Amino acid sequence: MNFEYTGRHVEVTPTLRRHVEDHFKKLEHIFNDTTARAHVIIEVEKNRQIGEVILNWREHTLTAKDTNADMYLALTRAIAKIEKQALKLKKKMIDRKQGAMPTASFAPQPDGGVEASPRPPRIINARRYTVKPMTAEEAALRLSDESDQFLVFRDADTNRLGVLYKRKDGNYGLIEP
Repeated sequence: MNFEYTGRHVEVTPTLRRHVEDHFKKLEHIFNDTTARAHVIIEVEKNRQIGEVILNWREHTLTAKDTNADMYLALTRAIAKIEKQALKLKKKMIDRKQGAMPTASFAPQPDGGVEASPRPPRIINARRYTVKPMTAEEAALRLSDESDQFLVFRDADTNRLGVLYKRKDGNYGLIEP
């Protein structure tokens, strides 16, 4: 693990470095690879000691900040927060990996007799149609002018819905409920 230290209004002493690195050695079981980078920011404001840890690990960024009268205690508490976040993240990674079904459990044996089943037809919403009252003859005239294959209309005489469609032989078909 790589460490980077920044001191704001305070000098970063070797004992502070050793304190942080000793605490992170206890967490090596979580960060089992060397790609983790920790940036430790130590800051003093009046009588407040602020310890902040920013950890970059496996494309994730974990941050923790703690304020205390003692710098060592502030850093210890910030590292404890980082540990909680890292454990939660690692548990999530493990659960995601173990929760997936292994391919052998649902893949058929390659005996050559496997055929793909056809996909079921999908329903695709094309658009909304306005249903206007007109006679079947008026609907036929309107359908002949349009490129659509059908026309939904309300019969002006009976006030019932009807569908007029173009047939392959060039005539029109009428569907009435």
